[in-house]
Amino acid sequence: MGDFVLDRIGAHPEVLKTIAIPRGRIGLHALPTAAGIELRDTPDYAWDGLQRGNASFVVIQHTLAGRGRLDYQGRQIVLTPGSTMLVRIPHAHRYYVARGESWRFFFLVLAGNEIVQLADAILAAAGPVQTLDSVQVETLAGICLDMVSSENLSTGTLSALAYRAMTVLFDAASAGTPEQQQDWLAQIASHVAQNLAQPLPVEELARRAGMSRAHFVRQFTRAAGSAPSEYVFSQRMQLAAQLLDGSGMSVAEIARACGFGNANYFAKAFRRAFDVSPSAFRASGMYSMPAAGGGRRGMDAPKG
Repeated sequence: MGDFVLDRIGAHPEVLKTIAIPRGRIGLHALPTAAGIELRDTPDYAWDGLQRGNASFVVIQHTLAGRGRLDYQGRQIVLTPGSTMLVRIPHAHRYYVARGESWRFFFLVLAGNEIVQLADAILAAAGPVQTLDSVQVETLAGICLDMVSSENLSTGTLSALAYRAMTVLFDAASAGTPEQQQDWLAQIASHVAQNLAQPLPVEELARRAGMSRAHFVRQFTRAAGSAPSEYVFSQRMQLAAQLLDGSGMSVAEIARACGFGNANYFAKAFRRAFDVSPSAFRASGMYSMPAAGGGRRGMDAPKG
């Protein structure tokens, strides 16, 4: 992901910061009480949601590596890298590290009436564990880093950070209809179509979709029927075939228009797709759209 916040928090040493909020004349209803980055690898790390007092608060805990365990309403949930846990206290649950396992995570402890109300809505809609997109995880990671690294943050700033963390989870839990969720696919297809002359790394496409690379590849492949790199290749080859068939551009010019800096490499890629050289293709007038993996089968654009 490059030099993103999640990379920095992954490399950050372990830290636990208790946040003391000064009392003022104006009461705020969303405030953090603790934040941290930890690695736990012994079974003595275990929290029972009914053994933490009677005050209402919530815990957001994002798994960076290893795995944690959550017992929640009769379910045993494994918390793997990329999963974000939300629990409300007091409540009948338990999260812990199993014997022989380790769990690295960052966490936020938040309190206040607004926080608890949002937590109840999120838990009702999505349950205690969500898989957020990369932008949402980056936002949470940034909030955690601000809380553990910055000194003398004002009460108002701390309240805004706490509320922002909850709204990230709220937005994820209340995502739109499947049709609305497919908007990213149309946007990616449009971006690819408009930028075939430029590099189109999967990492960039994933960032535009607001997902981690792995999640983007899975979602795109499921929706489009081919991996992102295969889709980009097929679109480059479709454009190349169209230009060879209907323009007077040279093979070298077409290679550059399709994102190939080297005409020889372009020729090899084209032959892989169509089983003939660009020159032979142009001479024969045998236009046929290539499949994602090569050959001369057709490939449709992504289905939204």
